[in-house]
Amino acid sequence: MTISIRQATHDDLSIAKTLLVDAGLPVDDLAATQLAFVGIVDEDVVGVIGFENHGRVGLLRSLVVAKDARAAGLGRELVAALEASAREQGVDEIWLLTVDADPFFAQLGYQIRGRSLAPPEICATAEFRELCPGDAFLMCKEL
Repeated sequence: MTISIRQATHDDLSIAKTLLVDAGLPVDDLAATQLAFVGIVDEDVVGVIGFENHGRVGLLRSLVVAKDARAAGLGRELVAALEASAREQGVDEIWLLTVDADPFFAQLGYQIRGRSLAPPEICATAEFRELCPGDAFLMCKEL
């Protein structure tokens, strides 16, 4: 099995949406410009991670790996690629919302934060305001 990560392109939007829908994640406002990286196993896109850059803070959007490609470390590699890219862009903190992946992100150094602690840039996103349920965990990692 050959695993690789590459920057996402506009052409990846369709497969990204399919992967996200299959995992029960929101796609209503997802645009190709929000796709950051894709994970590839044996030439097939089987993972995706999105990102919204808001200056010094960023929002990690919709990390997903196809069920049959999980447990190979692809999710961790996608997060690592995103964090490295965010650092290069001058981002100091990455925020995310999750309903059930909090243990995964906690292993990667993300900490649960109260919604009242979210910066205004994160509060203004559609994911924060509308797409993720109010009981979703808000998490943050300082880079």
